[in-house]
This record gives sequence, structure tokens and C-alpha cells, in this order.
Amino acid sequence: MTLDDLDALMAQRFSCRAFRPDPVPRETIEQIVAAARRVPSWCNAQPWQVTLTSGEETDRFRAAMIEEARTGSHDPDLPFPTGYSGACRERRRTCGWQLYEAVGVEKGDRAGSARQRMENFALFGAPHCAIVTSPAELGAYGALDCGGFVTAFTLAAQAAGVASIPQAAVASHAPFLHRWFDIPEDRLVLCAISFGYADPDHPANGFRTDRVGLDEIIDWRG
Repeated sequence: MTLDDLDALMAQRFSCRAFRPDPVPRETIEQIVAAARRVPSWCNAQPWQVTLTSGEETDRFRAAMIEEARTGSHDPDLPFPTGYSGACRERRRTCGWQLYEAVGVEKGDRAGSARQRMENFALFGAPHCAIVTSPAELGAYGALDCGGFVTAFTLAAQAAGVASIPQAAVASHAPFLHRWFDIPEDRLVLCAISFGYADPDHPANGFRTDRVGLDEIIDWRG
């Protein structure tokens, strides 16, 4: 693989927000996880673990997650951002309005935006969901390592023709996830990754976010 090959793969990857119901073969899922585990980690701790659903288990979890989102409260294991300002705020707003425009939600349509937000908890119709956790004692460094794993997972999935979307919204109901999946309290629920085969005809998959130029990323010192 060349750098151009990797760049092309990363350009193909997108956050999928509508999936076909077809399951991904278990062998393919195992290959994706096997590839993702090769990312570096602090002291080679490899803190990531995934609780992964398929078939009826995904459907049971989806139904319970929707009910939890309607009646429960946000209580993430890892504190959410205290705010978005400056360029981050503008990028977040742009992405949100790209999605709403794609699915026909106009400004001021609170019911429409609420329906679209609930798609997060319906896992966007994905046939599989992976809950990513890290030992609580590793704190931010464990979460940082798991971020690398999540990125590698999504790229490996893309290479296998499998679409994915990392989701913080699901992880915001951490106590429910601990109970539902019997996740020990000494592990932090970091995020979910919903994945499967993309529905190419769904309007939610009809837009792509942009990336800033190198001049906004690099502070050259030599």
C-alpha cells in the first residue's frame, strides 16, 4: 500500500447514517477487528474492548436504546465537551445543516430535527453495533488509545466494503449500557460504532463533510 492508496481509502470513508439490513459475515467482522487492533497504544496496553451485537441482539438493543433515549437522562462515563467555539463551532454547525438539508429538515422544524436525532439511538438501522470501552484507571490516555482503535476500525471496515459511524450519542446513556451489556463499572463506555452495508439511495448518505487545509492544522517551526 502506498500513501496515495491510504489517502484514497480515507477519502472514501464517511459517517454512514442509513444502513441496509443485510448482516456482515462474522469472518469479515473478525478481520476488521484484527486489523484495527494493530494501532499503537500507550505502553502497548491495548485498552480497547468491544461488546458487539448482531442479528436479534442488535434489534433488541435498538428497541431498548430508543426507549432509554426517550425516558432516560444523559450521563456519560467520559464528560462531554463543555462547549464548541470558534472554528469548531462553525464546522459542527455546517455538518449539522448539511445533514438536515439532505433529509429535508428546514430551519425551525423542531419535530423534524428531533426525529433525525432519534436516528442516533435507532443506530441508523445498522445490523451491528460495537460498544467500545476502556479501563477507567487509564483515564484520558486509555480514551486516546481507543480513539486510534476507532479510527482503524472504521478504515478497516471501509477497506472491506463495510460502512460505519462512531457515535457519542449512544455512549451518553452510559449507566443503561453498563446494565444492558453487563459492562463492569471499572470500564469507561467511550462510544458506539454502528456498522453494516450502506444504503446508497438514502438522502442521509448523500452529502460529505469537507476537511480544512493544512495551513489550519500545521504550525511549522522550521
